[in-house]
Amino acid sequence: MNDAPIGIFDSGVGGLTVARAVSSLLPRESIRYIGDTAHSPYGPKPIAEVRRYALEVLDTLVDEGVKMLVIACNTASSAMLRDARERYDVPVVEVIGPAVRTAMSTSRSGRIGVIGTAGTISSGAYQDMLEVNERLTVFAQACPRFVEFVEDGVTDSPEVLAVAEEYLAPLRRAGVDTLVLGCTHYPFLEGAISYVMGPDVSLVSSDTETAKDVYRQLVSRDLLAAADAVASHVYEATGDSAADFIRLAHRLMGREVRDVTLVHTGAIDLPRARAATHQED
Repeated sequence: MNDAPIGIFDSGVGGLTVARAVSSLLPRESIRYIGDTAHSPYGPKPIAEVRRYALEVLDTLVDEGVKMLVIACNTASSAMLRDARERYDVPVVEVIGPAVRTAMSTSRSGRIGVIGTAGTISSGAYQDMLEVNERLTVFAQACPRFVEFVEDGVTDSPEVLAVAEEYLAPLRRAGVDTLVLGCTHYPFLEGAISYVMGPDVSLVSSDTETAKDVYRQLVSRDLLAAADAVASHVYEATGDSAADFIRLAHRLMGREVRDVTLVHTGAIDLPRARAATHQED
């Protein structure tokens, strides 16, 4: 079981930032990544649809024998995290909690901004977790076109900068000193976001924080790969073209992704529980 892969799931290519962070921190761990490109982007979709698509992909990863699930998609995490932890008998790690904890410890003024897809922002997932701390004031802003830019491989154009100026203007006026990038696609636009927000605003990205959470979970559950384990990385996509996925991954991340297999997830019966064990973490 310890040498089984870690399953990482995202609606598209954004979760590759999490996969890269996990691989850097845990180089002996094997990874199986699925990007649900057939249904991307998740942000504008109704929560019920996101929940169904996400659980279909997670079912596929569990059936492939992963030892842990990482939901590297903020929209999916906000829509179905509890379902996933009740459904599967492997640990489930998500991207919202780690980023929230870091933002809380980073902010000096207590004024924190959160940007994400329409689905993530409307869910209130970040706002609810941050506002548990009474000293914090949270300002949230949906940035729907950011995912479109990243999925199109456009990360440094004048149009990206102009849209960033428009989206982020309310957060600048609010005087936030910390900004949570509440979507795993957004680190690819970190240059534009940082430029618009200015040098005094700290950006919190979920990729490295989630990788640390993965490490903690593996250690606490005695699931670390053996010292002599040889890691393998398998990338899968649900869309129609593996070549399109590879082309975009190369554009965004260099040559880290060399081969992608197309997979097809099937319809699921949502009330059916796959496991009785409930994950408490």
